[in-house]
Amino acid sequence: MKKVTVVAVGKVKESFIRDGIREYEKRLSRFCEFSVRECEESKREDTSEESKSLLKETAGGYNILTDRSGEIVSSERLAVILGEALVSKDRVNFIIGGSRGVTDEVKRSADKVVSFGKATFPHMLFRLLLTEQIYRAFTINANLPYHK
Repeated sequence: MKKVTVVAVGKVKESFIRDGIREYEKRLSRFCEFSVRECEESKREDTSEESKSLLKETAGGYNILTDRSGEIVSSERLAVILGEALVSKDRVNFIIGGSRGVTDEVKRSADKVVSFGKATFPHMLFRLLLTEQIYRAFTINANLPYHK
């Protein structure tokens, strides 16, 4: 079975966000092995340690970085990107950097860089939003009625 992982900096503290992610994780189980990997957030301004952790966690997969500088994607476009990525690799990683961003090395390691628009989202809430969009992408690709 294909693997999809969200690799993110920091830990989710709010139970309502963890509950939402778990709900979509359960729904995703019919399409893939879904998991969330958390990298420790640095207390310093320097993001190099966070970025090293992100690179280690994403080695060997098809890497999709979420970043404001990326291609602004619709749900339908994300479905295409995810579908194409799963054809080329058995594992797809969605990367969410910390609040100070990621190093250029992480950006260069990405196979694709995507943006969900110009709005700024809280990092933990964005993790839930991304998980829902991954589920939506799978339902679009499977022609299921979830996406209307």
